Amino acid sequence: MTDWDRNKRVLLDLARQGENSQCADCGAADPEWASYTLGVFICLNCSGIHRDLSGISRVKSIHLDFWDDTLVEEMRRKGNQVVKRCYEANVPPFYYKPRAADCKVLKEQWIRAKYDRKEFIAASRPQEIFTSGDRAGYLWKRGKDKGSFHQRSFHLLEKEGTLRYYSKEDGKEPRGVIQVSKMNATFQPEKIGNPNGLQITYLEDGHTRNIFVYHKSGKDIVDWFNAIRAARFRYLKMAFPTANESDLIPKCTWNYAKEGYMEKTGPTDAYTQGEVFIGNTEYGYIVTEGLPPGVKGNKWNFGLTIQTPGRRFLFTCETEQDRKEWINALKEVISKPMSCQDYTVEATLRRKQRR
Repeated sequence: MTDWDRNKRVLLDLARQGENSQCADCGAADPEWASYTLGVFICLNCSGIHRDLSGISRVKSIHLDFWDDTLVEEMRRKGNQVVKRCYEANVPPFYYKPRAADCKVLKEQWIRAKYDRKEFIAASRPQEIFTSGDRAGYLWKRGKDKGSFHQRSFHLLEKEGTLRYYSKEDGKEPRGVIQVSKMNATFQPEKIGNPNGLQITYLEDGHTRNIFVYHKSGKDIVDWFNAIRAARFRYLKMAFPTANESDLIPKCTWNYAKEGYMEKTGPTDAYTQGEVFIGNTEYGYIVTEGLPPGVKGNKWNFGLTIQTPGRRFLFTCETEQDRKEWINALKEVISKPMSCQDYTVEATLRRKQRR
């Protein structure tokens, strides 16, 4: 057996062991690349970002490139678990660690924060932006015409629990005030048409609103995102003081299981443009295909029914594919156990619907 074959076999065996079986940066399964200067196994997508870390990370394919004995021994000595203990020793609990399906800017800034800026090594102190939940600066906000973006001044205030934005530098009154308690942020580069596009969703007077923003700097937009998560984390800790941090972290921000349009139909007392809480199947939440006999949509014909303990909600979709996607997303939600925060949200919505 040649050195090439022997070392390739050793690397493949190492790549199947423990944390090495997932990309060190995004968690993708079965990584086929490695940074031999850092000693981590990574996926193809993250390897492209590592190539831009000049002088810090050098990558090779496990399958296609030649590995000499020295490099193989370095990979054996380090590996994902050892390297993570060094470069992720001081990550704030609410700082977002990207996953395989996340957009490039999140992965890129996570990788640069770890290996280039060394923000999370044990000897470092986390940046103030990650500890205060406060931030001020400019973002490009999409206007009402949905075609143009305008620079606006934004202020995230942790103590007040608000995100404010202004149309002028000397503006004393904000054009908008968003409550941190009712806010979510998610990256939507394709929807916004910018690789650094961020969608901020919030509730206002029982209605769901969105604003779309971006920053020219990938680092700055990710810093804004993590500042929002920090502010949300502190709000959640105050709102649910007995909850475990591990239960609160997923609620700092979240990606939507499904987003789009459905037509609401059914009884005349149904709530329009409101909210429907989706709980667990054990508590009477059921999603089924179709509508009750005699009920039809006004424009669309592909119906689905959401049964809750208190009432029934009827929706129609434009296409059969839309209906399948909505039903699958809803069933995924109702299959998950409810947390104490979920019970609180459920009770709040029930009180609002009784008014």
